[in-house]
Parts: sequence; structure tokens; C-alpha cells
Amino acid sequence: MTSVSENMEVQNEDSQMSKCSDSTPVISTTSASEAATSELFTGEMSGEEHTFDWCDEDNDNTMETINKNEPEIEVTDDRPFWANKIEYLLAQMGYSVGLSTIWRFPYLCFHNGGGSFLIIYIIMLFFVGVPLLLLEMAAGQRIHQGSIGVWKVFSPWIGGVGYSSFMVCFIVGLYYSVLITWNLYYLIQSFQSPLPWALCPLLRNSSDFDPECTRTTPTVYFWYRHVLKATDEIEIGGLPVFHLSLSLCVTWFIICISIIKGLKSTGKMLYVSVLLPYIILFCVFTRSLMLQGADFGLKSLLATEVSALYSLEVWRRTGNHLFLSMGSGFGSFTAISSYAPRSNNCIMDAFAVALLNLVTSVTASMFVFAIMGHLATLNNEKCYLKNAETVKNLVTTGVLSSDLRLPESLYQHMSYSYPTWFGNLPAGAKSMVRPYLSNCDLAEQFKEVMKGPGVAIVAFTDIVFSFSGSTFWAIIIFVFLVTMGLSTMLGIMQGIITALQDTFPSSRKHTKLLTVSVCVPMFLGSLIFVKPSGSYYVNMLDDRWASLPLFFILILENMSMAWIYGARRFLADLIITLGHPISPIYRWLWCFVSPFVLLILFSDEITLSYPSWAKVLLVLLIVVTILPIPAYFLYTLLKVSFPASKKNSSATVIFKHEAKVEKPIPRPRLHVGQNQKKMNKNR
Repeated sequence: MTSVSENMEVQNEDSQMSKCSDSTPVISTTSASEAATSELFTGEMSGEEHTFDWCDEDNDNTMETINKNEPEIEVTDDRPFWANKIEYLLAQMGYSVGLSTIWRFPYLCFHNGGGSFLIIYIIMLFFVGVPLLLLEMAAGQRIHQGSIGVWKVFSPWIGGVGYSSFMVCFIVGLYYSVLITWNLYYLIQSFQSPLPWALCPLLRNSSDFDPECTRTTPTVYFWYRHVLKATDEIEIGGLPVFHLSLSLCVTWFIICISIIKGLKSTGKMLYVSVLLPYIILFCVFTRSLMLQGADFGLKSLLATEVSALYSLEVWRRTGNHLFLSMGSGFGSFTAISSYAPRSNNCIMDAFAVALLNLVTSVTASMFVFAIMGHLATLNNEKCYLKNAETVKNLVTTGVLSSDLRLPESLYQHMSYSYPTWFGNLPAGAKSMVRPYLSNCDLAEQFKEVMKGPGVAIVAFTDIVFSFSGSTFWAIIIFVFLVTMGLSTMLGIMQGIITALQDTFPSSRKHTKLLTVSVCVPMFLGSLIFVKPSGSYYVNMLDDRWASLPLFFILILENMSMAWIYGARRFLADLIITLGHPISPIYRWLWCFVSPFVLLILFSDEITLSYPSWAKVLLVLLIVVTILPIPAYFLYTLLKVSFPASKKNSSATVIFKHEAKVEKPIPRPRLHVGQNQKKMNKNR
């Protein structure tokens, strides 16, 4: 721990006030107070003085005195911990890297500048995503509370942020379980040969194919008409689809079993749900690179549109995807970190999770683009063959000269021979033939297969037919999607269960009952999303609802730490906890960069293409999600205003800004429970 001279004078206090709201001066500390501080944040007592070599002068101004007579906030440590660091990291990584990484990242990358999107994503990830990720991890790890308890400690005035995070977790958990259900149903259907989405179904009592299927593709027909049984409009109701309801029940049963015994069962489940998807992703990615046309898809991924780098709309879309896919603001990072020791290196964890998220996103995009390049190449060859047949028929009927007939030898390698043949035609012949031919440009074919954010589903259902042993590959791919979705769902449920256990401590003695009491109502609530119109609700909530409350939560979390609790003070807590200097750049990112970016994203204009009642439903959901924040603010105001309420309150602490003081200001600090002290002495 850093030793600060007793006679050190406060320097540049006024200038520091203008940089960040926490302008508490650096005051002298004694060895005893240092030992108390060490006990506070690390649970260890030490009478020795240790000196750090600070990286710059700003770090010298970071340390603050924590007086021995300060008011204490009791934070009990009689809570379980992760069995080891591996399980903890698996929980964080599994939650952060979910189906959105596979589902939307490739689509957004293609339609927002390709390589430019990747550059913007990397910039925002490390300058905004990592600091906010570190904030949530460090807060949960330091206070050993879920999202509801953590933000009450930072500032009671915005204690409702934790309740809003809980609401977001609950609603997202309802429809996210349906995404797993869809993939689970595909997995069940994969145990047959031929695969049910390989061919169009025959009409009843006929040898003809269903005409609706022939107008599209077997995979698209199977998705909408068989899996979803989708209606043409969101207004059309109906009972939940039976086979999806059964799959949903199985999904929630797996989720419940995975978390019913607390961290012990969750940690073991994570070895399967997190590690297995990466093994499968590596296998299918390697196999996809061997396909014809994969190189064209990868070139399309890396193609950079310079104009996209200057587009505010592209930056907004990138930021929206970054925070929605990583999972910041849900409270799950805080909940998972609350079961880690206070001395855990959360900075390295934040970078590890961010890097894994980036690597997975890029790898999944390369896989999808390689697959789409292959499908575009196949469609390109089909288009060439169709044009060749058209020319042949026109020559046979005498519309075109026999000199324009394609040689039979060219039919073997259409992707190479057809462009050569057409390029060698005289200009007059080209103008004569062109009106009868389709546009077979490979780039245009690639755009066709990349339409819609569900391109990943198209890739996963179509690509199995390009491999030998399509049934085997279908099973492997949908095991990959189901397990990846489950790992994220476990993180969402951790945010819900932990918040309830912290709010009602007695429920820790009845973990099984609490888990079942949460999973059963959530299963019943999820049934609305497996109705024939359920997919519309999933898309509506995921596209239009989730972003607004999440950005509002993130803004308040960031401002609470940076401008109420104090970014310099929070950084000092981390320095004491980790035992080594930390770059002061995090303070500037928390104080200025993150709030600015979040406000820009929060002000993004959203256009709704839904009926009026659906828009009203979205507004109501947003209001219900955000309502706990002003409600808790009024509750705290009443406690402060009325002495009787204030007298009965045992944990309300209000942080006030002070410019100049001669004594250390009493600050709330965390009290290490007796169980934690005993545990640390036994180490």
C-alpha cells in the first residue's frame, strides 16, 4: 500500500475540481489507517508500509484518506464464491458472448461498411465498452452485492437503477429463452435423414410440391410454415404452437436444473455450455474455409467503405449492437462478480471478456461470410446455367442466330466458362442477347443471400447440405447454438436470482424453492412468444424496446460512479484492492468519454413500423422498466425529509460535494464481515 506523508499539502485542488466532480483532496494517512484500509478492501491486516512506483503524478492525487471513525455500511460476506477462477471467467464470458454475436453481427457488418464497421466496433469496445464492463465488474466484486444493492451504496438517490436492471433481465429472459427454444427444436429435428428442411413437402394425395415452397426455398418455408407457423400480421393471435411449447418447457427445465443448486451446479454446467461451442465453432469455421466461394465472402467482409467511418448513423448502430450484445446494464456482470474475492484482478477479466467477445464476433462473421460466399457462388452458377438454357432455347426457336449457341464443353465449369464466352461475343451480339438474360453478377448474388438479420439461420440451415453427412453437421451446429444460448441465459438468470437473494437474505436458505419460483412464472410468461405471431413480438422487443432502458441505466450507472461517488475515489478503491497502480485514463473515460457516447446513443431517433397498439405497448414497457428509478428517488427524498424516517434508516448515506476541508470528510466504507476476516486469516 502507498505510504502518504503526514505533512503533504493539498495541491491544485481547484483545478482538479473542474476535471471531475470528486474533488476530495489527498490527505495524510497513518500506518494504522492504511492497515484499516487494507483490511477494508482486501480483508487482510498488515502493519507494514509498502510503496508503489506511480505511473504519473495523477496517480498521486488518487489516494484518499478513509478515517477510522467513518460510518460503515455493513456488507455481509456469508455468501458463496466461485469454486475457482476458471468457473468465474467462464460465467462472465458465457454471458457476454451469446446468440446476438452470431445472429446480428455479420448482418450489421455487411450493411454498415464491412471493415469500417469492424474498426468502429474495436474503437468503441476498448474506449467505452471495457470501462463500463470494468465498472460493473469492480462494483459487484467490491461490494459483494447484486445490482440492486450496489447502486444504493454508490448513491441512494439513484438506488432504483438496480431495480430497473432487474426488470430488464426479467423481460429479456422471457424472449431470449425462445431463441434457445427455436434452436432446440431444430436440434431435435436434425436426428433424421433426410433433414426435414432439405426438400419442399408434397401436397396431400399428390406428387406435386407445395407451390408456396417452390416460390421460395425449402429452408425458408420450413422456418416460417413449420417451425413458427407464423401469421402474416402481428395482430393475428392464436394459441401457443404445441411443438414450440414443449421445446420451451424443456429449455426452462434445463435452465432450472443448471442453477437450482447455486454456484456449484452453475459452475459445472458452464464447462459444457461455454467450452463446447468454441470447439464446434472452430471445427465448422475451418470446414467452411474449404468451400468454393468462401474467399469471395471473406473479401466482402474485409472490404472497407471509408465513408462509413464518418457516418454518425453507422457509429450509432455499432454502439447499439456493442452494448446489447455484451450485456452491460443488465446487472448480470455485477451479480456474477459479487461471488468473486475482492482481490480478484477485475481489470484483466474485463479485457479478457472484451477480447473474447471481439474474437468470437469476428470468427463467427468470417464463418457466416464464407458460407454466404459459397451460397452466392452456387446461385451464381445456377444463374449462368439458366442463362445458357435461355440462349439455347432462343437459338432453337430461331429468335437468335445459331452462332450464339454455347458449346457443350462450357457447361462443365459455368463459373469460369460462361463469363469468358459472353465476354468474347461481338458487341452487336451482346446487345442482342442481353435483354433475355438475368444479371448473374456475383456481388449482386451475395447481396441477395445477405438480406435480413436472420442470415445466420440461413447459413446454419443451408450449409449442412454442402458437407458430406449433413445430418451429423446439423446436429453439431445446433448443439453449438443451443449451448451458446444457454450460457448467456445462465448469466441473465444469475442477475435475477442474485438480486432476489440480496433483497431477501432468508431466501439463500431455500435456493431450490427460489429457483423454481422464478423459472415457472418465466416459462408461463414466455408462452406468448411461441404463439403464431410470437416471432413479431421477439423482434419488436429486441429491436425497439431493449436499447432505450439499457442506455438510460448505463448513463445513470456511469454518472453515479463518476460524478457522485467520484471516479478518482473509485479508482483509489481499485488501486488498494488490486495492490498495484492503475492508469488514470479510466477516470477520464468514465468522467467524459462514456457519458458523451451514451448520451449520443440514447438520443438516437427510432422509427417504429408497428400498429398503434404495439407502439403503446412498447411505451408502457419502457415506462414500467424505468419507473423504479424516479420512484426510489422519491422514496429516498421522503426518508431524508422526515426525521422519523431518517432516524429509522440504518444504511442511507448521502454523498455531498465539498471543495475544501481541513479534516477528512466522513465517508461511507464497506465493512468486512467476521466470516470474511476469519477466512482471510486462514489463507
